[in-house]
Amino acid sequence: MEVKRRTARSLIAKLSSVSEETRIEAICELRLLSKTDPEIRPIVADEGAVPYLSETLYSLSPISQENAAATLLNLSISSRESLMSTRGLLDALSHALRSPSTSPAAVQASAATLYSLLIDENYRPIIGSKRDILYALIDIIKNPNSPSRSIKDALKALFGVSLYPLNRSTMIELGAVPALFGIIVKDGRAGIVEDVTAVIAQIAGCEESGDAFRKVSGIGVLVDLLDPSTDSGGRIKENSVSALLNLVLCGGDKIKEEIRGTALRVFDGIAAMAASGSPKGKSKAEALIKALNGGTMIHFKGSGENCSSLYYSSGSLFSNHSA
Repeated sequence: MEVKRRTARSLIAKLSSVSEETRIEAICELRLLSKTDPEIRPIVADEGAVPYLSETLYSLSPISQENAAATLLNLSISSRESLMSTRGLLDALSHALRSPSTSPAAVQASAATLYSLLIDENYRPIIGSKRDILYALIDIIKNPNSPSRSIKDALKALFGVSLYPLNRSTMIELGAVPALFGIIVKDGRAGIVEDVTAVIAQIAGCEESGDAFRKVSGIGVLVDLLDPSTDSGGRIKENSVSALLNLVLCGGDKIKEEIRGTALRVFDGIAAMAASGSPKGKSKAEALIKALNGGTMIHFKGSGENCSSLYYSSGSLFSNHSA
């Protein structure tokens, strides 16, 4: 282990060299070591590499940017605290996401680093308070020229942000809802749509969701994804049911009535999930059916959901449909 520590110290010392070639060689070596050797990651972080790597994200050299961002991503797997405690790290990641001069590979790695940091729930409110980061991630997913990999990494980061309930209204304010539904309507790639609907399901869980979804005809899009004729995958359908349920719970009575009327045409799809979906899918579908049946609502605090509720059915809205 001492050999690894000496190696890390030697490479980190070169990061302050006046020679750009020396700095690039050191960053490339650190990237390789942090990728292939999990044991050296905390050593590299503890020995002071993170401030140098963060500063390198401002570089105009694509190779420097890419390798610095990739190294930060590798370090974030096991040294999240070291990264988050480094002054200016989030500003550097924000710059990398927003700057036109940033290479696509550096954008991807920066977004992936944020997602890795967001795995720790303690960092979700901190990152979510950085409006420039949220705006940059949203801008990536709505930019038609963004590579698919950049969009997927940005969506994963947005998902991590949305897991903290108080971040959801900020995401809506910054334009996340039209950007997300725009991908579903204009793109349609299965893997990306699955990630999009996962974010949508989380964002739906706040009071501001009703108006935001109404403005983009979001309820109709979610219902269309549940239609068997669209051939959507199981995860997409599950996420769509979750989104509709969260809208019912958090979006107000008007949204609930809109969903009640629209969901009638895909009740068979919802019922099928309640009967044979994954355990999570069954639970969500059953709760949605009971909610739309006009059951009595009993509030309780669920894990990560500030508007969770239980419903006991007292009506028979769907009684004319076969299960």
